[in-house]
Formats: sequence, structure tokens, C-alpha cells
Amino acid sequence: MSEEKFDVIVVGGGLAGLTAAYELANAGYETLVVERGDYCGAKNMTGGRLYGHSLEKVIPGFANEAPIERKIVKENIALLNADGGVQIAYTSPKLTEGDNASYSVLRGKFDQWLASKAEEAGAMMVTGIRVDKVITDDAGKVIGIDAGGEEMYADVVILADGVNSLLAQQLGMKKEIEPHEVAVGAKEVWKLDEKTINERFGVKDGEGAAILCAGDPTDGNLGGGFIYTNKDTVSVGIVTTLSDIGRSDVSVPKMVERFHNHPMVEPLIAGGELIEYSGHLVTEAGLSMVPELYRDGVLVTGDAAAFVINLGYTVRGMDFAIESGRLAAEAVKKAKAVDDYSAATLSYYKKLLEESFVLRDMKKFAAFPMILEEHMIFNELPQFVGDVFNRMMVVNSEPSGDLVVGIANDFCSRFTMAGLADFVSKLMGGAQ
Repeated sequence: MSEEKFDVIVVGGGLAGLTAAYELANAGYETLVVERGDYCGAKNMTGGRLYGHSLEKVIPGFANEAPIERKIVKENIALLNADGGVQIAYTSPKLTEGDNASYSVLRGKFDQWLASKAEEAGAMMVTGIRVDKVITDDAGKVIGIDAGGEEMYADVVILADGVNSLLAQQLGMKKEIEPHEVAVGAKEVWKLDEKTINERFGVKDGEGAAILCAGDPTDGNLGGGFIYTNKDTVSVGIVTTLSDIGRSDVSVPKMVERFHNHPMVEPLIAGGELIEYSGHLVTEAGLSMVPELYRDGVLVTGDAAAFVINLGYTVRGMDFAIESGRLAAEAVKKAKAVDDYSAATLSYYKKLLEESFVLRDMKKFAAFPMILEEHMIFNELPQFVGDVFNRMMVVNSEPSGDLVVGIANDFCSRFTMAGLADFVSKLMGGAQ
């Protein structure tokens, strides 16, 4: 492959890169995907929730052939303290209607399938190779890549190389990651039979549940726990910000162990076999972390572009990655049509992103990372809600106290008016 010339080189075989490759190969472009893992999906890890609307635009009806695990029909939010918690469940036909549908997935399987679709469309896949640097000409235009001393050239390079995109940093398009901007996600996969999963989560064959938890899983640190039902496994894990890890006496592996042993979680996976453990960085800073998205001959997309939103009650990244990959492909098509791969032409990519839900939603929720920095959400609030329900639900031979007075006293002992006013101010400004 030495000194071969392609129309497009995509660095990274995740959802963003593979979507771009599929779209471009379908349009007849000579497209090369270079993936560092032994196969696409080998090093990709998420909690496991894919909102399907983005991929529906690319491959209509994809869920009929893709290796999805279950369609999510039950949403749950839980506030946990050390010995229990409060869980709110939501079910509605609207969760599964048309483009609203979402699915639990295992990226090792799912990304391989999407890679096969890109290959069928004509894209060339090279795996197990690390790209060491981006090649530029004398004017600074990106013209190719260097992978272990082997140079490959293209009219345009799409960087989809993940959260810590060293190639974008090399070009000066992205600054080095700060600890408060990213979180560590750690996940276990527990093997159970389908019937047991159905019974424990109250779902039918092919149906699934998603549970997001705050409080005890991260020992009050920023972050939380997640549970997703797969076909015959359950994904269980935690996410906590890198900056908080050093402040806690509880290590990330201990947080995961603490979570799966929690009284609300352990019964869901009891008797299961732990078959997988993985970890990954997750972007947390929202819009403020988005780097330069285009320069002469290059585009940045997916996690490399920090296209992730964590709202606490839902986490979105995969649908953003797919959409940004699709829009990157559209920008390349426009550049190809005029044979101009300058930043001026490739700026069309950002225009498309600004018109799409990707940057519109990231701008709308730009202040949410500040809200989630409030430890109160992960510490005092779960404890307070747990105590409220203890007062309401626990009945014994002790005389019942005044419920309202008791709750009011608990509230005042935990929260200050100044702290609440600050939190409400941030909350009101969180969604513009």
C-alpha cells in the first residue's frame, strides 16, 4: 500500500468513521479505513445504548439485520444510597415508535457488522495498524497518513480516532484533554439466560430495559451507574470523572464492585457469570470541548470531536457519532464535486452540523456539565430522597412522627438556601 492514493482515508473504525466510509464508498469514492484494533469494535466500549434515528437515515430498517441486542421499552432512573434507593420507571409506546426506537448493543459485534456494510459498499478496511502521524504538505494541508513508516495519501482525511485524538492534537486542532473534561467508564458484562433476564427486568423476548443510577455507585463522586439488558447478558458499569478519582478513597474497580453488589443491583445479576470487563474514556465537558472541526484536507468527527451529551437522565454519543460521520461524508462529496479540499470548502461540514441536532442540542445543553458538577446531585440528593421514602414506607411499632416536619428538618439539615439558589440558577440556564 506504500504511497497509494485514495479519495478518502478514514482513521478510526468506530461508528463515526464507519458511517462516513459507508456513505462515501456507496458514492463510488476510493475509501480506506484504518483501525488500530484487531477488528472494528475491538477497543470500542459504551454502556450499550444506541438511539436509532441517525442510522435509520443511512441504512433504513437497519435493526432488522444488525446485531442489536434488545429494543429498549423501559426507562429507569434510580437514586441510590448505601442500603437501598428510589427508582422511577417509565414505559410508553412512544419509546419504540418509528425513529424513537433505541437499542442495547455490544460494540464488538455491532461495529463489525457496520464495517461489513462499508466493505460491501466498496470501502477497504485495514485493521491492527496504528496511525502515527498525519502528513501535511508545505502549506500545511493534510494530504495523508503515516502508519508505522508506511505512507498513504488521500484528497481528504477524516479523523474519527476517538476521545483522545492524538492526530487532531498533532495538527493543533484539539488541545490536550484536561482531567475535568473526561470521565472513566468501566463496564462488566454478566452472562444470564434470556428467560431470566426477561423475568427480572419485566420484559418480553426482544425487549429491554435501561437503568441510570446516581449516588452510591460512585461514592458521591460525579458520575453514576448504568445497567442495560442485552439478549443473554447484562451490561453493568459506572462512569466517574477523571478529576474526582484522585479525591476518592474508592478506586474505579471498587466502584464497579460496589455497584454490582448494591442491594438494588445484585438481585438483577445473581447467578450470572462475569464474562467481560472493559474501560474507556468518555467526554464530559460538552460544547466547550468541541475542537476545530475542519482544516485544509481534514475533518474531525465522532468522539474525536467530543460530540457527546450527558444529561444525567440520558447519555447520547453514538447517535451523534453516526450523524457527524454522515455529514462529514456530505462535506467530502461537495469538495469532490468542485475538486477543492480547502478549509473554505470543507467548512460546509460545520454548516451541516449547525443545522443538525448535533450542534443544536450541544448548544442547547451547553451549561449541563456545570450542573452535573454539583456533588449535591450525587451525594446529598440520593440520601435525602432515600430518607424521605423511609419515612413514608417503613411501618413498625414505633409511633409515627410528623411526616412533613420530619422531611422539612431533613431537607434543612442537608441543603442551604444559598446552595439551592445557585443550583436552581444553573438548572434554569442549563437548557437554553
